Amino acid sequence: MRPFKYTNAQDVSSAVNVLAANPKAKFLAGGTNLLDLMKEDVERPEELVDITRLSLTQIKTISAGANQGGISIGGLGKNTDAANHPLIRQHYPLLTQAILAGASGQIRNMATNGGNLLQRTRCPYFYEVSMPCNKREPGTGCGALEGINRMHAIFGWSEKCVAVYPSDMAVALAALDAVINVRNASGQERQIPFADFHRLPGDTPEQDTNLRHGELITAIELPTNRFADKSYYLKVRDRASYAFALISVAAALETERSDGSPNRIVQARIAMGGVAHKPWRALIAEKMLVGKEATEENFKLAAEAELAKAKPLSHNTFKVELGKRSIVRALQLAMNGGKA
Repeated sequence: MRPFKYTNAQDVSSAVNVLAANPKAKFLAGGTNLLDLMKEDVERPEELVDITRLSLTQIKTISAGANQGGISIGGLGKNTDAANHPLIRQHYPLLTQAILAGASGQIRNMATNGGNLLQRTRCPYFYEVSMPCNKREPGTGCGALEGINRMHAIFGWSEKCVAVYPSDMAVALAALDAVINVRNASGQERQIPFADFHRLPGDTPEQDTNLRHGELITAIELPTNRFADKSYYLKVRDRASYAFALISVAAALETERSDGSPNRIVQARIAMGGVAHKPWRALIAEKMLVGKEATEENFKLAAEAELAKAKPLSHNTFKVELGKRSIVRALQLAMNGGKA
């Protein structure tokens, strides 16, 4: 690990001002990803701004604004606390399931909610500094494009990067239409819809998000919904625990019974992990399901339509069929309240 300056921030204002003043500074929260990257010489910050003591940990009901009645989750709260909070378990069980599917209990006890969203890809070519990687060193090439790409993207990739985004929590937040609150060095706050927070690689794969340097994630807002009784997070992986997803699906449905048609779908939310550079909203499948009966046949048709746009690489063609089956299975389990 290379030498770096350490700064202990006492409040939000000082934290963002220190970071904004140094283009090569980074925030240090749980450190569960950043410190690993520093040890591997992938990340080389000149300064770490410790924000662990800032009071951005509260989980509460939103009392005003566009998301009134929803839930606000502090950016520096721990993943474990978010997953186990009564408000989250009652109203957003999909998020609880997704968080608990990720990492180990020890890591969830350290990792912060905002930091979870900022974790970087686990692509082995990104971690191996002797290999070309446009995400790590722009312009050097993408080793995975023609290399071993079994774990890599089938949607939204470019010739510059085929890496996938690793977070489970973020896949659920994508399905729940979350909003990210951030603050900059001028004290200004802005909200970023979750769909616009992460980026596809395009020509700038080194840019994971649309967060600007010097901005701090202060909270994650969840709008109200009617998905609590019919939602499920499905994670398909090589081993039962502590593994990143080959495919994951966050599925949520709102249904009604009317006109003699049982379980007609009023709203559908489907997000996928392990398939793109960002959590992938299955918008084609969602649109197809609205107004249809919640049947296995309709789930299959929606999954087929969504995966028809997939562009698999040389070693991950299996993800197309796996993605179809995972969407169908997640929707079935969501309809059954998570029961097989």
